[in-house]
Amino acid sequence: MRFPPLPALPPSRRLLVALGVVVLGVPGAWLLARAPAADDASIVARVKRGPFAVTVTSAGELRARQFVQITAPANAQQAQAYQMKIQSIVPEGTVVKQGDVVAELDRSTLASKLAEVQLALTKAQAQYEQAMLDSTLTLSTARENIRTMELALEEKRLAKEEAVYEAPTVRRQAEIDYERAERALAQARTDYVTKTEQARAKMREVGADLQRQRNLLGVVQNVMAGFTIRAPGPGMVIYVKEWNGRKRTTGSQVTSWDPAVATLPDLRQMESVTYVNEIDVRKLAVGQPVTMTLDADPTKRLSGTVASVANVGEQRPNADAKVFEVHVTVAHPDSTLRPGMTTGNVIETLKVPSALYVPLEAVSSEGVVPFVYHQSGSVSKQEVVTGAMNEDEVIIVQGLEEGDRVLLTPPPGHGRLTLVRLPAAARPAPVAGGDTAARSGAPPPKRD
Repeated sequence: MRFPPLPALPPSRRLLVALGVVVLGVPGAWLLARAPAADDASIVARVKRGPFAVTVTSAGELRARQFVQITAPANAQQAQAYQMKIQSIVPEGTVVKQGDVVAELDRSTLASKLAEVQLALTKAQAQYEQAMLDSTLTLSTARENIRTMELALEEKRLAKEEAVYEAPTVRRQAEIDYERAERALAQARTDYVTKTEQARAKMREVGADLQRQRNLLGVVQNVMAGFTIRAPGPGMVIYVKEWNGRKRTTGSQVTSWDPAVATLPDLRQMESVTYVNEIDVRKLAVGQPVTMTLDADPTKRLSGTVASVANVGEQRPNADAKVFEVHVTVAHPDSTLRPGMTTGNVIETLKVPSALYVPLEAVSSEGVVPFVYHQSGSVSKQEVVTGAMNEDEVIIVQGLEEGDRVLLTPPPGHGRLTLVRLPAAARPAPVAGGDTAARSGAPPPKRD
């Protein structure tokens, strides 16, 4: 069965159909042609030569290197004020002059103590006066007794003299009475000296207690006066942080062993305090250059150097692993910098002016031997000697040349490839300052 021929299209319609075929066909053909190339680009990389840097990145916070602390009264512990509550404090960032009021502490903690000390002082004063009266009365009585004994001794002396003409027994009795009165007077005088020393000792005792209570009252009053905390000098008030990272403000507790309420920082010398995890801290050293950015002004770049690296790690809040405190000194003063600003710190731990390097994904390992899949016509499994590596690339010391092509993923049938070993030669020592993927028994990390 034959179909009748289709009617011929007008020339204008044929032109439109042809243009439609071109418009739809050319992009489709281009996409089909580009798809393999895109796939190839995603799994193949070139060995590059150029500057190579290893960096450690961490967030930090600006802080003044030198500052003056504004504290609660230093002798608060003597007044038994161990915990004090901040009743009010000026807003953070307030610029103050020397002597300006910065904060007020709650005085209710010392009100009962003040009343207790005043009562103890009144009692000590009464005891002192009572001891003085007792001593006066005791010594006065002793002096009167001594005077009476002196008169009695005089009578016995006269009786003794009159008994010269009496019988021997009477004369002897008079002598005995005189001797007894003489000894009693001597004993009374000795007792008077002892009673005088006792009175003085008692007065020293009650006097010391009285003075102690007076001193304690003075301390409590001075501490209460110090609850109005004034600036020791001019500057900008910056709140201090507690152990949990929170800033002390109205309602916070200040202790006698941690009395800081705020600080007056020297804004001419700033540093960034950051914490680096225990994996990266071994790369750091004092003097390494640092580039800093500010969250408050991402366009600003600050330069600095590592000033110190802590020797002992610590467990910070919300951190899974131990971290080490690192201080980075800001090289040049900047009037816009303020304590508490968040910084991004890029610490350069290693810089090689010229090195061959490939992406980390290109390096695998067989046992302890690192290798790459080298594409040169065909794909070979090539042993390499690696050096330092950063988060993205690893240095190739031996085994490849600039411009060589390496696969980022294993090719089909890679299990049948034989490892091409390098000639036996001395391996160069790893370069300090960065992780190394050299023969360490473990391959470099693979990125997902």
